[in-house]
Amino acid sequence: MAKANPERLSKKTYEARVADARAALVHMQVQLKNAPFPVLIVVAGVDASGKGEVVNTLNAWLDPRGVETFAFHEPTDEERERPAMWRFWRCLPPYGRIGIYAGGWHTEALREDPRSPRDLAEFDTALRRIARFEDQLTADGALIIKIWLHLTKDGQRARLQELEKDERTAWRVSAEDWKSHRDYDRLARLSDTMRRATQRPGAPWHVVDAADPRARNLEVADRVLTRFRAHFRTHKTRPAAAKPRRTTPLRAAGLRRLLSLPLDQHIVPKGYEEKRDKWLGKLNRIVRTASQARRSIVWVFEGWDASGKGGAIRRLTDAIDARDSRVIPIAKPTDEEKSHPYLWRFWRHVPRAGMATIYDRSWYGRVLVERLEGFAREEEWRRAYSEINEFERELVEHGVIVIKFWLHISKDEQLRRFRNREETDYKRHKINAEDWRNRRKWTAYETAIGDMIALTQTRFAPWHLIPANNKRFSRLEIIKTSCKQIEAALEEKS
Repeated sequence: MAKANPERLSKKTYEARVADARAALVHMQVQLKNAPFPVLIVVAGVDASGKGEVVNTLNAWLDPRGVETFAFHEPTDEERERPAMWRFWRCLPPYGRIGIYAGGWHTEALREDPRSPRDLAEFDTALRRIARFEDQLTADGALIIKIWLHLTKDGQRARLQELEKDERTAWRVSAEDWKSHRDYDRLARLSDTMRRATQRPGAPWHVVDAADPRARNLEVADRVLTRFRAHFRTHKTRPAAAKPRRTTPLRAAGLRRLLSLPLDQHIVPKGYEEKRDKWLGKLNRIVRTASQARRSIVWVFEGWDASGKGGAIRRLTDAIDARDSRVIPIAKPTDEEKSHPYLWRFWRHVPRAGMATIYDRSWYGRVLVERLEGFAREEEWRRAYSEINEFERELVEHGVIVIKFWLHISKDEQLRRFRNREETDYKRHKINAEDWRNRRKWTAYETAIGDMIALTQTRFAPWHLIPANNKRFSRLEIIKTSCKQIEAALEEKS
C-alpha cells in the first residue's frame, strides 16, 4: 500500500521530471509500434482520486496517433442486448497500439453496487469472468497495466472539499461523490475484493497513492514504463508456429463417437419435401417466438469439405426472416484480425437480442486447420479449447441459444462430391488445390475433430453430429434438431 502521508512534490521538481517522463513514454511508443502485442492501461480507483486527470495527463504526454481512450458509462441498449464482455472485446487495441481505459471493466462490476446475497453472487461471477478475460489477453501476449488510485477516507474528503472551493473545479463534485464518501468503508471492502479476485500473474494491480496529484502522475508513468520495458524484453518478437507434429488424440472418446456415427442414414425423395416444409414452418414459428422473447440464436456449422454446409444453411435461412439474421462466412483472418486476440473477430459478430447469426465455419478453425497446418503454436491451439468453452458459456449465460453442427461424410463420399464439382461448370468454383491437400490429411483431421468434439462438448453448448452422406437426410435432421434445441431453451427459461 502507498504511504499514508507522502511528502508533496514541488512544482519545480515535478516539471523537471515531466520532461524525462514524456520522452520515455514517446520512446516506448516507438518501440511498441512494431511489437506483436498491445498495451492496455486501466486507470481505476477511489472517487475523487483523479482518474480523469491521470487519463488526460497520459494522453497529453503520449503521441495521440498511437493511443485510444475508452470510458465506459451505463451500458447502451445495444450493449445490454449482448453478453457483458462484448463491449470490452470490441474496444481492444490492435498490436502496436495503446488503449487507455478510464475505470475499465472493473468499474462496471463495482457500479452495480451489490448488496443482497444474489447481487453479491452475481458480483463474484462478474469478477471470475473478468479474470478469465484478462487471462486470455495476457496469454495472447497483451500487456495489461492496472492502476488503482488510492485515497484514505480523510484524503477523499479533503480532496472533495478542495475541488468544491474552487469555482473552476466545483462542477466535478456531485451529490453522488459525497454519497460514495459516506459509504467509503463498504465500497473499500468491495474494491479490495475486486482487486484480489482480478489479481492475475500477467495483470497485477499497482496501487498508487493519489493524495499528491503531481507525485501520482509521475508514479503512474513510472509504473507504465517499468512494466513495458520488462514485457518488451521478452515479447518484442512473436514466436513462430512450429511445424506440426504427428497428430495424436488428446481425448479418444471424441474420435470413437465420430467413427461410430451411422453414415448409411437416408430418406427417400418421395415425401421429403412435405416433411421438410413442415419442419421449416415449425422452425419459422419457433424462431419468431425466440425473437419476441428477445433471445438471440447462434448457429455454428462445421464439417468436412463438401459435406453440405452451404446447402444446409440455405435451407435453414428459408425459414428465417432475412432482416433478423446474418450469415457470417469465416475465411482466413485479415491483417486486422491477426492483430487482435483470436476470438476478437467472432465476438464482433455476436447478435443483438432477438437476432440470429449463422457461422459458416467458426472459432473451431483454431483447433482444426490451424492446429494441423501449423498456423497456430501448440500452446495457442491447446488453450483454445478452454477459451472457446468460456466464450460459449458467456453467450449462453446471457441467454443466447447456441446450436453446433458437425456434418460428417465418408472419405469415399467426399471423393465422389469433389469429382462432381470438377465436372460441373457451376460447381467448379467450390473445389481447389487446398481441398485436395486437406483430403490427404484425412486421418489427422479425424483425430483433431474427435478432440474438438470431446473437449468442447458441454451441457450448455452440445455438439450435434449429423450423418451427411445423404443430403436430404442431413438437411432435415438439421432443421428438426434446431427446432428441438430452441424449443427446449425457451421452455427452460419460461
